[in-house]
Amino acid sequence: MFTPVETKDGSCTFYSEAFGEWFHNKNGACNEAQTTYVDASDLAGRAQADELRILDVCYGLGYNTAAALETIWRVNAGCWVQVKGLEIDIEVARSAIAHNLTGQYSPQVQQALQQLADGQVVDWPDASSTGGHSLSAQILLRDARQTIQRLIEQNWQADVIFFDPFSPPHCPQLWTVEFLRLVARCLEPGRGVLVTYSCAAAVRAAFGLAGFSIGSIHTGGRRWPGTIACLNDRDLPPLSLQEQEHFQTRAAVPYCDPTLRGSAAEILEARSRVQSTSELLPTKSWRQRWRKNNQAGSITQA
Repeated sequence: MFTPVETKDGSCTFYSEAFGEWFHNKNGACNEAQTTYVDASDLAGRAQADELRILDVCYGLGYNTAAALETIWRVNAGCWVQVKGLEIDIEVARSAIAHNLTGQYSPQVQQALQQLADGQVVDWPDASSTGGHSLSAQILLRDARQTIQRLIEQNWQADVIFFDPFSPPHCPQLWTVEFLRLVARCLEPGRGVLVTYSCAAAVRAAFGLAGFSIGSIHTGGRRWPGTIACLNDRDLPPLSLQEQEHFQTRAAVPYCDPTLRGSAAEILEARSRVQSTSELLPTKSWRQRWRKNNQAGSITQA
């Protein structure tokens, strides 16, 4: 079982020994779920619809899904919500429930997360028996590179994708061009959006190669912006000049995984080889120049 550690907003997160990283920003786990994912995707506005489909890539403790359900049902209790979660370790969600880390959410949301942790499926077709809420939710366990292909086979597409893997240096498998191309096939091409906390140049370059248009989103509690993406030419918040110039550096060499089965070490090594012979500018010079120009706003992810 994972051990909870309190973050600055009073909610708790876990540390992953397997990935060597915290599950959430230490400034506030639940605040991150609300601002980086729910607010950034305008889920409250989208909740006016009769039906919403959400893909939660790396379900983890369940905070992103919990914040989404809470927001949707507060705006429109009758909205039928479909959630597909991709996760490799269900013990994370079970530990969150065991430690009562979702106690700040409504009883219906807590009940949904409990059922997902217990059996990975929630089926509430009859709103009269669940506080007026209809929900179809499922967690697909194992490597997301394989489980996402089940959704593609079903032609299932989301209105909103929460993209929340561990950071690229710790989990490059889920930030590759090849995986993002699969993710793109699970996003509704008209009005669907994807949101993620990362602004790494390699990540944004991979989104572009996978067919996404991208924009920059600024959310509370983080030093750097996140990224919003879609599959059309819709107006998105523009990238700053600093962010645009980041693409001209070796930091923008994307992660690749042609077989969709490469290990983290193999993917990192392959990218490092490409960077070593790249004609792109060294990232260090870009970082130093922008640090001088704007100390407070420097983006240092590579």
